[in-house]
Amino acid sequence: MQMDERKQKILRAIVQDYIATAEPVGSRTIARKFNLGVSPATIRNEMADLEELGFIEQPHTSAGRIPSDAGYRYYVDCLMDTPKLSTEDKNLIEIETAKRISEIEEVISHTAKLLSQLTSLTSIVMGPQKGRSPFGQMYFLPYQPGQAIMVVVKENGAVENHIVDIGNHVTAEELQQVATVFNNKLKGYSLAQVKKTLLHEIYSELTKQRHLLDNALSMLGAVLDDDRNEEKVYLGGTLNMLNQPEFRDFDKVKNLFRAFEEDGRLKKLLYPTQEGVSVTIGGENKLEEFQDCSVISATYRLNGEVIGSIGVLGPTRMDYAKSMGIVDFMTRSLTDLLTKGRKRT
Repeated sequence: MQMDERKQKILRAIVQDYIATAEPVGSRTIARKFNLGVSPATIRNEMADLEELGFIEQPHTSAGRIPSDAGYRYYVDCLMDTPKLSTEDKNLIEIETAKRISEIEEVISHTAKLLSQLTSLTSIVMGPQKGRSPFGQMYFLPYQPGQAIMVVVKENGAVENHIVDIGNHVTAEELQQVATVFNNKLKGYSLAQVKKTLLHEIYSELTKQRHLLDNALSMLGAVLDDDRNEEKVYLGGTLNMLNQPEFRDFDKVKNLFRAFEEDGRLKKLLYPTQEGVSVTIGGENKLEEFQDCSVISATYRLNGEVIGSIGVLGPTRMDYAKSMGIVDFMTRSLTDLLTKGRKRT
């Protein structure tokens, strides 16, 4: 049995109507709404074939049909119109993210909120792994007698602040000397790649500022600590799941919300399987609690290197074209924004 043009049109109609209404779709509904030029009886026969092919299925309590995971996959891969984003949504994304370029974490956090707002789904955004962000520069700010604020700026715009003990007799010139040596030795390196030999070189050049150096290196060690280099996961619109008819079952929602509390499980959803926008549908998800959901995700980059991911999570009955368009545009916008921010550093 082949998937001819008429079957494709009927499958597209079933998917689109079910996405819009969350109600099983019957042959009369398709004939009335989609003007395919064939009778309800013919549509009914084609639907029987589609069910035999595994693209649609019948809920126990309804005479209508709904798309299966395979039906959604065929729709996304073969039938869906090219995702388009409205000018209004594009402008909103660009304006709202540009307002927040000064702090990378604020940019990422707001991205999660904006993504859930635009799609009415749950958003998951994985921030850049700190250890992968190249070192930009270090400088010191006077704080109070005997202390200064050590500021470490990565090339992606992320900022780490630490209070260090400098002693009572360290001058501003000595603080500047320490910062200059660190900047000369570490600039352009990923913090996760800094070798002990580099730290020894820094130490040999700054023996006169030994007390300050000990404290600065201790703080730098904290920055390099593996536990702190884990990507942070930001969620947006988790309550949007409760608005979906598919998730009115308490046990199903409970399992989902429990999974939302585990960053490690969420990260497994956000590793795209292909370049560009990746779509994982229903049972394609390896984690059991997400097998009634679809995930649309993509990566954002800095200088060509993947540093994080964004995605949306929702029922398999989601508006794939709209959500894919938004995720694609937001990742490209975020990549561009971070790159411009780095160039201004």
